Amino acid sequence: MKALITGASSGLGRNFSIILSEMGYDLILVARRKKKLETLKKELKTNVEIITLDISSSYNCMKLYEQVKDEDIDILINNAGFGVFGEFTKTNIEKELDMIDLNIKAVHMLTKLFLKYFKKKNKGYILNVASSAAFLPGPLMASYYATKSYVFNLTMAIYEELKKEKSNVYVGALCPGPVDTEFNKVAGVKFGVKALQPDEVCKYAINKMFKRKLLIIPGFTMKFVYIFNRFVPMKLKLKMAYNIQKSKKD
Repeated sequence: MKALITGASSGLGRNFSIILSEMGYDLILVARRKKKLETLKKELKTNVEIITLDISSSYNCMKLYEQVKDEDIDILINNAGFGVFGEFTKTNIEKELDMIDLNIKAVHMLTKLFLKYFKKKNKGYILNVASSAAFLPGPLMASYYATKSYVFNLTMAIYEELKKEKSNVYVGALCPGPVDTEFNKVAGVKFGVKALQPDEVCKYAINKMFKRKLLIIPGFTMKFVYIFNRFVPMKLKLKMAYNIQKSKKD
């Protein structure tokens, strides 16, 4: 049994690695920070291959796939990603484009490449880490919310295609709310509500993945937000979202 995890050096990726290793999975861990990957490798119980790579590059996504395609991988967790905070006209466009490359292009490419690979075997799991941000537009984090909406909707559509084909391949979307990781530091914000612990989120997500749950939402609060979102007019949701985001900087 083998799993490939992107963004494995910290946060959810690190916790996914620990949990799956404890379950007996050999791992291929991908991230940019080699020292953090090497430190994590020493903590894990199973065989671990580390690949230091910036997968925001399309070339590197293809390079990664070519490097591991003969490894008989069972699970792909598309976890790598980051956020950018600020008014749309004031945020750094280069940083936003890097975010789009990582949050969208890398997830798109790796999902497509490994989905073809899994379909040939008629087995395998793909877990795409989206966010509760996928459920509505996000003023002051407009680009980040849009990237996660892409991941969410892409995953939903692929799920239905696989269902119609009666495929044994699984694809699902993890949509957590705030999690206590490096995310807020990178995005330059602080959470307005209590963040979930990453180990709890990952244990919940893995359990639901193996139960083939399409939409995985840890925590009661975000489940409520998802349901509440269906009944609220868009302009009111935008106003509420803006105030929530603004509070992260106040």
